[in-house]
Amino acid sequence: MKGKEGSNHVPLFETRKGKGRVVHRLFAVSVFVGICLIWAYRVIHIPSRNENGRWVWFGLLAAELWFGLYWILTQALRWNQVYRSTFKDRLSQRYEKELPGVDIFVCTADPQIEPPMMVINTVLSVMSYDYPTEKFSVYLSDDAGSDFTFYALMEASHFSKHWIPFCKKFNVEPRSPAAYFSSISDDSHGDDDNHSQSKDQAAVKKLYEEMESRIQAATRLGRISEEIKMTHKGFSQWDSYSSRQDHDTILQILIDGKDPLAIDIEGCALPTLVYLAREKRPQHPHNFKAGAMNSLIRVSSKISNGPVILNVDCDMYSNNPQSVRDALCFFMDEEKGHEIAFVQFPQNFGNVTMNEIYGGSLRIIRDVEFHGLDFYGGPLYIGTGCFHRRETLLGREFSKENKIVLKSENVTKREENVLEFEENLKSLANCSYEKNTQWGNEMGLKYGCPVEDVITGLSIQCKGWKSVYFNSGRTGFLGVTTTTLPQTLVQHKRWSEGQFHIFLSKYSPAWYANGRISFGLQLGYCCYSLWAPNCLATLFYSIFPSLYLLHGIPLFPQCTSLWFSPFVYVMFAKYTYSLAEFLSSGGTIRGWWNDQRIWLYKRTSSYLFAFVDSLLNLLGFSASAFVISAKVSNQEVSERYEKEMMEFGDSSSMFTILATLAFLNLFSLIGAILKKVVATDGAIDTMLLQILLCGILVLINWPMYQGLFFRKDDGKMPSSLTVKSLVFALSVCTCFTFLY
Repeated sequence: MKGKEGSNHVPLFETRKGKGRVVHRLFAVSVFVGICLIWAYRVIHIPSRNENGRWVWFGLLAAELWFGLYWILTQALRWNQVYRSTFKDRLSQRYEKELPGVDIFVCTADPQIEPPMMVINTVLSVMSYDYPTEKFSVYLSDDAGSDFTFYALMEASHFSKHWIPFCKKFNVEPRSPAAYFSSISDDSHGDDDNHSQSKDQAAVKKLYEEMESRIQAATRLGRISEEIKMTHKGFSQWDSYSSRQDHDTILQILIDGKDPLAIDIEGCALPTLVYLAREKRPQHPHNFKAGAMNSLIRVSSKISNGPVILNVDCDMYSNNPQSVRDALCFFMDEEKGHEIAFVQFPQNFGNVTMNEIYGGSLRIIRDVEFHGLDFYGGPLYIGTGCFHRRETLLGREFSKENKIVLKSENVTKREENVLEFEENLKSLANCSYEKNTQWGNEMGLKYGCPVEDVITGLSIQCKGWKSVYFNSGRTGFLGVTTTTLPQTLVQHKRWSEGQFHIFLSKYSPAWYANGRISFGLQLGYCCYSLWAPNCLATLFYSIFPSLYLLHGIPLFPQCTSLWFSPFVYVMFAKYTYSLAEFLSSGGTIRGWWNDQRIWLYKRTSSYLFAFVDSLLNLLGFSASAFVISAKVSNQEVSERYEKEMMEFGDSSSMFTILATLAFLNLFSLIGAILKKVVATDGAIDTMLLQILLCGILVLINWPMYQGLFFRKDDGKMPSSLTVKSLVFALSVCTCFTFLY
């Protein structure tokens, strides 16, 4: 057959190299030469022992060495880039009757910050995929063991009988009901077809609103009413429930795909739908999301055993009903598909403001860096929007000789009824199941790391597998990004701590991965693994040049010196290229400026705390923690976010550092002006770079000064923190004054 292995092979996907590689490489080489000249200047012009600033000079040399070396790492993500596209029509022509089973895992952990309505919208979006319903199953892991979430899923199972056929009849996009209904107009008119759709749309919307009203009413009540409990046997499983951290395994097959009665209003089969809350006991570690995923892998193997697994976070609904077929174009390609372990879709967010006040789009990672990783063997596994081969999650090594052909695996025929079947499966999600096994080590997602997804993906790639990054066409998944500065900093603290934890572990890309993955991919992993140590050089550069400006002590070459040129060129080239990169990926100039601010805030707060906590964890003084980012905000916070007003309103210790640095740079600039350092003859010549650096730090902190001094709303900086930071900054400036 045309398309099978042989000389007539027609691929199911296409790979294109990025444009402008030669220009970028010439540019990168020129910047590297500038960086080397900066290093040379620092080494050649070290102050003598009796000159002021000698030790700070060494600190600047160390910081510039770090910045230069880290910049080299980032070039690995830009040196070669590839872009993928798929041919779903070819997939259908060859394999429509042989499509493999797909198991979809949706994970939630807290009904307060991940509301049940958000969860079921994600579930309904993946239940409506353009894929044979008998060939995929949807599993919800509820790590909170919430009867509210179970009730919402039960309601969603009934609503799906109307929603799925409506989506397929009218090719609805997106297939999250909340996203779809918010994107359409209530008063649509047109031809007969449009009239028919409008009529059905109104009916389905009414059903959705009624369902939403019932779920919200139960939530407001604070408990599931006895009347509701009588409607489904599954609620009885909460009879032994003690708390979120102390309960039995709760397992319920809400829709059994093997039941001929599990059909929608059109008489078509519905996908299997399963609720799972694994057993929790206070004395047993539950290993956060990795533990939940591993329980799902085991339970699903007995129910559907799909050879492909998709996992999505509960806040990231499917935005493209063709995503499963896109992923299968990679897995089922006859020449290259057998070496692909997972297909990673990008994280996109539906609530990002135009100018991205918190840099929440992850634009450069998504549209630039991951395409560079893809060239070297594939992107990182980022924990959501990722399709896996089941065998790779179970620890299988890659082998060129033994090609794995995707096909639906046979599940042992059930002899018992559904109730007995559910009861027998519960042991797979018990706390004691993994004792003395390889789960969490050689099987499943790995334990002991705040970013279990990344370390699992690295381990898979080190076994010889490749991954693919698919960022083309209609966005595959849309999620919810952080809407306040505290949420943003906490999230990046977890990410950077987890990445640094990997670097310090036995799975470090610097040594464990050496020889197992390509050198370029190693550098890419190291780039992310070393986020946290960036705090040291950034803090040094944010403090000492400003303090030395206050006392008129130069730390950079004079304007008239030839050594001035590399500093100016590297700074100008780096930020001009960064701006061009940001704009070319669809961002705005103001968005880029906001991104620079968040870059500074992350490096001087989130990364600092991550760095310290990682070292404490390594020394055994603390344990890793998994912090879930809130997915909802109150109305006032949401309104300020839409207006792109930076949200403080928290007495976080991270804010103490940020506010102290903002005060310190402001005092240094004002002090230098008042002491006429800036106006002194020759000051512009000798101090220009320090004046610019301090001035930029003051300018970039303008929203911080607004929060400290001018704002009256609840999003301003707390008064107690303002006073504390003010005292710290004045103390530093005063002590420095006495020293000089």
